[in-house]
Amino acid sequence: MITLDHFAVAAPTLAAASAHVEAALGVEMQPGGAHQVFGTHNRLLGLADGLYLEAIAIDPEATPERSPRWFDLDRFTGAARISNWICRSDDLAATLATLAALPVDAGTPVALTRGDLRWQMAVPASGALPYDNCFPALMQWQGPHPAPRLTQQGCTLRRLVISHPDAPALRDLLPLTDPKVVFEPGPPAILAEIDTPHGLRQLS
Repeated sequence: MITLDHFAVAAPTLAAASAHVEAALGVEMQPGGAHQVFGTHNRLLGLADGLYLEAIAIDPEATPERSPRWFDLDRFTGAARISNWICRSDDLAATLATLAALPVDAGTPVALTRGDLRWQMAVPASGALPYDNCFPALMQWQGPHPAPRLTQQGCTLRRLVISHPDAPALRDLLPLTDPKVVFEPGPPAILAEIDTPHGLRQLS
């Protein structure tokens, strides 16, 4: 089984990604850090129930150790938006072995760090995830989780809507049971419905 861990808002710059989240939800994001392997950096927002979201972008001052970058960021264009969702597994190798029999390339594990955080993330060789990046990035934490460190600001994820022309097929591929995650036929996109101190807001 896999569990929803967090989701990512990407943009050409970290300032633009952060501003997109803050304008949509009416709350301020917290500092994150840098990901040396892929030359990216982020800011974070804690959500209830142990979830969080991140704003992420290429760090113009960093030289990546691995390319292409994760989350298909090398090909990212256009306005800030939710680009990816991320699920965690207690046994990433076993999860990937199960998926290897299916017609998807979920990637191979890459060891990553940010400060004292340690995890493995499955990253396809192309940097792009299946189903037009609507397939979740899969990971396994190897130490503390960042969510308990984040200040709660009254935000709770109500639904994460994964839209794709082949949404039923995508849903059926995943060993995921979570009423918050909804699959709907439509153009490739991800939409979050979030209860905030200002009422229900949508972040796309």
